[in-house]
Amino acid sequence: MGSGEQALLTPAEMAAADRAAIDGGVEGFALMRNAGRAVARAILRRFRPCRVAVLCGPGNNGGDGFVVASCLAERGWPVRVALLGERSALAGDAARAAATWRGKVAALSPSALEGAGLVVDAVFGAGLARPVAGVAAATLAAASALPVVAVDLPSGVSGLTGEVLGTAPQAVLTVTFFRLKPGHLLLPGRGLCGETVVADIGIPASVLAGIAPHAWRNSPALWREALPRRAATDSKYSRGHLTIVGGTAMTGAARLAAAASRRVGAGLVTIAAGDAASAATYRAGDAGVIVSEAPIDALLADGRRNAWLVGPGLGQGERTGRALALLCGSGRAVVVDADGITACAGAPGRLRGAALLTPHAGEFARVFGPVGPDKPAAARRAAAETGAVVLLKGADTVIAAPDGRVVIDAGAPPDLATAGTGDVLAGAAAGLIAQGMDAFTAAAAAAWALGTAARAAPPGLIAEDLAPLLPRVLAAL
Repeated sequence: MGSGEQALLTPAEMAAADRAAIDGGVEGFALMRNAGRAVARAILRRFRPCRVAVLCGPGNNGGDGFVVASCLAERGWPVRVALLGERSALAGDAARAAATWRGKVAALSPSALEGAGLVVDAVFGAGLARPVAGVAAATLAAASALPVVAVDLPSGVSGLTGEVLGTAPQAVLTVTFFRLKPGHLLLPGRGLCGETVVADIGIPASVLAGIAPHAWRNSPALWREALPRRAATDSKYSRGHLTIVGGTAMTGAARLAAAASRRVGAGLVTIAAGDAASAATYRAGDAGVIVSEAPIDALLADGRRNAWLVGPGLGQGERTGRALALLCGSGRAVVVDADGITACAGAPGRLRGAALLTPHAGEFARVFGPVGPDKPAAARRAAAETGAVVLLKGADTVIAAPDGRVVIDAGAPPDLATAGTGDVLAGAAAGLIAQGMDAFTAAAAAAWALGTAARAAPPGLIAEDLAPLLPRVLAAL
């Protein structure tokens, strides 16, 4: 899928990229030297000269730190280096990097920070798999009182999941190498990285072919070519017919979804009302939305209704369960959101046959169990179990396909934390699916468009503001 520039590498995949570069003739120490120099350049561009404490760990991350220390000292900055462990225990490229440092090496401790105006955190890298403890934890906790520049990731943040293992400092700048890791985008790790810079250290992009990554950062580069195209021969039927199963009480949810699906280009949108009273409410809304009181099975008889959305504002009554049973076995592209997901609490098998599920963490937990610290793994498991694409909403939205592909969207501003925005997202995704996009790319495009629209909106964003912004966001592509 998509652009190699957007690939996210797990710590294991990043190690494989290093090995592939070395096997291809790039010297390992050259990669370390380039990494340290990249961090030093980033510091020189952003900070005035000051006393720097460089905290080094016993592995390659610490080797990067020694290079940073040497580069800053050569520019006249006063630098103190503190090492976790014994210098004599360093091996390989890390030992070679340490040999370039001409100054003293102190033992890692909070006292190493005394008088410092800037801290370089090169203690642990993205591959950390156990909680930070002891003197390392105490030193990193103390470092948070100062500006911290993290090498690869703030020490203590898992590069795989973004979780904090024990403790981690708050960085103002993180410099990582070659490609981002999931932990740079997933919370809480993303919030600890500060500004994040990806530096080229000499690993050729061609190594990605051998690694075959399965995760990407959400970007139009991944799905722009799959967006629906307009043709002179288009009709409203050729642009897809989305049917939304509307609730009888919370009618606003289906109306928000309908507005979004129409704004992303769906040719026809019908709301299947549950009774005459709710149908009257729906008909009082947008004039271009069709409202029907016909039973769902009767509407299914029309093969032109190629996409369905079930869940927004639907409630937990018998009608929800019947709609799911009819639709998930219909062979149509079905998006299940909100109450449609909750109706399957403890019974994920009822969602088999759906194309896309759009739960938030609470809805996900009701069906599949708690998300846990590894959000991509949880979404992948749910996708494999149901055969549907899973869009697990949040400030770090994860979109997982049944084949294991994952897209992480980190572009949702906090303004989206208001009622109804999830209905807009579900409607936008369903509208794109109705026009022929596959569920995975449609989910990624809808999530990106919603975040971009929210950032373009004036203060005081409410859900109703979003749908009118979507055409401009998509047209700009």
